[in-house]
Amino acid sequence: MRRNILIACLGLLAAASVAPRAAAADRVTGQPFATRSEVIAPHAMAATSQPLATQIALEILRQGGSAVDAAIAANAALGLMEPTGCGIGGDLFAIVWDPGTRRLHGLNASGRSPRALGLEEFRKRGLTSIPPFGVLPVSVPGCVDGWFELHAKFGRLPMDQVLAPAIRYAREGFPVSELIAHYWQLGVAARADQPFFLETFTRDGHTPAKGELWTNEALARTYETLARDGRDAFYRGDLARTIVRTVQDAGGFLAAADLAGHRSEWVDPVSANYRGVDVWELPPNGQGIAALQILNILEGFDLAGLGFGSPGHVHAFVEAKKLAFADRARFYADPDFARMPVAELISKEYAAGRRARIDPERAARSVEAGNPALREGDTIYLAVADRDRMMVSLIQSNYRGLGSGVCPEGLGFGLQDRGELFTLEPGQANTYAPGKRPFHTIIPAFVTRDSEPWISFGVMGGGTQPQAHAQIIMNLVDFGMNLQEAGDAPRILHWGDSEPTGEVMTDGGNVALEQGFPYATRRALTQMGHRLVTDVGSFGGYQAILLDPEQGVYYGASESRKDGQAAGY
Repeated sequence: MRRNILIACLGLLAAASVAPRAAAADRVTGQPFATRSEVIAPHAMAATSQPLATQIALEILRQGGSAVDAAIAANAALGLMEPTGCGIGGDLFAIVWDPGTRRLHGLNASGRSPRALGLEEFRKRGLTSIPPFGVLPVSVPGCVDGWFELHAKFGRLPMDQVLAPAIRYAREGFPVSELIAHYWQLGVAARADQPFFLETFTRDGHTPAKGELWTNEALARTYETLARDGRDAFYRGDLARTIVRTVQDAGGFLAAADLAGHRSEWVDPVSANYRGVDVWELPPNGQGIAALQILNILEGFDLAGLGFGSPGHVHAFVEAKKLAFADRARFYADPDFARMPVAELISKEYAAGRRARIDPERAARSVEAGNPALREGDTIYLAVADRDRMMVSLIQSNYRGLGSGVCPEGLGFGLQDRGELFTLEPGQANTYAPGKRPFHTIIPAFVTRDSEPWISFGVMGGGTQPQAHAQIIMNLVDFGMNLQEAGDAPRILHWGDSEPTGEVMTDGGNVALEQGFPYATRRALTQMGHRLVTDVGSFGGYQAILLDPEQGVYYGASESRKDGQAAGY
């Protein structure tokens, strides 16, 4: 009897089309979730994780810059103001809605592993996994080439004008926020022995305190070099030589040829339709299609009928996520090195077969990857939209906070440790190989309706990101939340799955629920075999812009869990 009730509650409705609810107040708590109102503006909108970066984006837009110009300017500022999440030593991904061609363009600006470093070197050192810090996890930084690729295709202002605000703040100083000061301090201890790290990110061994004006003259000079000499200065010129010298002097393998041979890749975003809206992600080596897999599985459940925060809602989501992440561990990798059955993985037919594996009564302890035809990370996300209706979804990261800790001498930034995400287990899709792009966690997203642009959004936070992407869409479509509520609503986070780095889930993993989920839901989930925990690093950081074509205005939303700001004019 109990099983029949639960099956009825979960309500598999494979062909159902559920209309969004009108108000967010009519839910579990009886209260709306939004911490603030949505921001509404007629001409332009920017949403970033740092208010000063948002203002820089608007400054560039007012000067006649495109949304891409403004996004690059904001990203440059964030590399200065939020080095705990991003910087030009890291990688970048973007999705751009181009009103001229009326289509989405995707950019994969991720770098490859050093060609001189092979598996045998890790075996010789007795390593079973790639360490998070030092020279071994360093891969080619793709951010700068990503900026110049985006700018060449969609920019309007010269690059010196685009980078001018960040250069100004680097010289004159910016006040460090409380949250960033906290993460900055936490990031220093593990990296203090890395080349030129303390010289770059501390003053006399101390990190900046809340409200302290922080300057970075070295980064200002680096940005000026990029503005004057272009991307080749970073990949072939003096900046490249400094990067290589620093890494090799520390015993690393990154070479001049690795930098000189780097190029970003323009890719076609891929999509899945979820109850009438098309959700777009970039294909691997990123994890974006995991969000599409989760949504395809969840489309067979009557989530609106179950209600936000109900046991059925949370159980269905967690089990769908486990299934998608099992595929993520097996299949997601650099498509130049591994066959990627993307079309099959995001198909409705494949989702139906995976959905049938969900037990409505019990949490799965282990999950196998399907058979299609053949947790930690710090990032920034930003969205910008201009008066011509160009919309940008951009995400950029060092991977672990301040990255590898290795800082090119005198350049004012650190190098990423993205190579840590390779596995050293032979024969896997994501096994380390020279000149290979690692599995990537950072993913921008976009939503269209009836082939028209609707929402540019993203959520920072390692493996949290595809989970949060799916939850944002559920909140908007199934639970009728507005743009701000969709981000502020309490989140579900599951971890402990099989991972692309080689770990295997055998115990069902862990479920963390943010404050706001009812006690009755927590108790029911425990009875179903879910292990609920409170120890969680981050529930992510959300920014979003929505275009209302009827009124001709933008809506902006920004993460209440971080320092972000959405603003427009």
